[in-house]
Amino acid sequence: MAHDHEKIKKVAEIIKARNVEFINLQFTDIMGMVKSVGIPTAQWDDVLDHGMWFDGSSVQGFARIAESDMLLHPDLDTFAVVPWDTDVPTARVICDAHMPTDEPFSGDPRYILKRALAEAAKLGYEYFTGPELEFFLFKPHANGQLLPLMPHDQAGYFDVSTDMAHTVRRQMVTALGTFGINVEALHHEVAVGQHEIDFKYDRALRTADNAVTLRLTLKAIAQRNGLYCTFMPKPVSGINGNGMHTHQSLWKGGKNIFADPNDEYGLSPTAKSFIAGQLKHAREMSAVIAPLVNSYKRLVPGYEAPVYISWARTNRSALIRIPKVSPGRVTTASRIELRCPDPSANPYLAFAAMLMAGLDGIKNNLAAPAPNEEDLYHLDHAALAKLKAMPGSLGEAIEEMKASELVKATLGEHAFERYIEGRTQEWDEYRINVSEWELERYLPVY
Repeated sequence: MAHDHEKIKKVAEIIKARNVEFINLQFTDIMGMVKSVGIPTAQWDDVLDHGMWFDGSSVQGFARIAESDMLLHPDLDTFAVVPWDTDVPTARVICDAHMPTDEPFSGDPRYILKRALAEAAKLGYEYFTGPELEFFLFKPHANGQLLPLMPHDQAGYFDVSTDMAHTVRRQMVTALGTFGINVEALHHEVAVGQHEIDFKYDRALRTADNAVTLRLTLKAIAQRNGLYCTFMPKPVSGINGNGMHTHQSLWKGGKNIFADPNDEYGLSPTAKSFIAGQLKHAREMSAVIAPLVNSYKRLVPGYEAPVYISWARTNRSALIRIPKVSPGRVTTASRIELRCPDPSANPYLAFAAMLMAGLDGIKNNLAAPAPNEEDLYHLDHAALAKLKAMPGSLGEAIEEMKASELVKATLGEHAFERYIEGRTQEWDEYRINVSEWELERYLPVY
């Protein structure tokens, strides 16, 4: 595989200067789990020239056993030294999966996003995203067990005085910086033990890489501080869950084409058609952007999580919110925020589905419905009956996805079938499991 000689030289200089001994070749399976193949640095040149063979049949959603041999090719732009592996200096690089013929593997999540971005490029667009990944920090018990869960602190939104994790968050930001991730804000979130670190809005492939790296990094830094970090959508009932609100815009010729300073919402007709496309396809892409059984315990009224398919400027109960922009920045900062994704999603697949849904709205010149600025959680039943809601369970979301031509075309037939197969297995396991809640509720009564 051809590489830029300047990039090869730069990586070689890093390896030498930092005495790197091992390099982890990273990629994600279809569910978004990070996989890695480690090599001694002595093998690096060979990997650059020929790629690294791996067994695709052992990776969820990849090849069948009869066609298991696959190749990894590193993306040199993602090469970085791992900051917490100080005993044995180690680097990591994110890779693309290829077939033995050296063609890109159509079921590689990173390739699926690249394919969607190529569709946008045909129309002259660049897709920018800015995901906000919320997470919880929990303290293990003296015996090392996590359950029952103990939040790391009792602080609330933007709190300082009782926020015990401010030092840990700063360590996380420093570690993210070594991976080239530019953090813009860090703060305590609404729920006890809940936090958020936001990084710079960028082209979607880079932000997807960054989201995957952030999840790994935060877990590693938390562990070094004797804590457990989780991006599980709803780890604690009765309080807010973890979202991955995703800011989005399209750019063309160096200009933000979502912006219109003369519009009430600062949005162009193109932006409103993009909104219309995402609202139209929200239910059918739900299993991709909110992929777990647990995701649908977050998507319930009352916890700032969107349930109803609508859009608005200030209404945080709407599925799509239009963030306010500082005066004078409308032409560059105008964007839309999709609020239903959560950080358990595979960011490559999530961004691909979101982009293709929005592009469908643009291609078909769809008109966005009227914005709904009322608090949707407090509407009466008659008003709510006029609104469509997101699926109420993973099972319902899977059925919606099965019927979606758009999601099938976005993922490709192989990934589409494997993804539905994996999520259906998860749903079936949950559906037939007898929970503690059921035992406590029914055992003494019936």
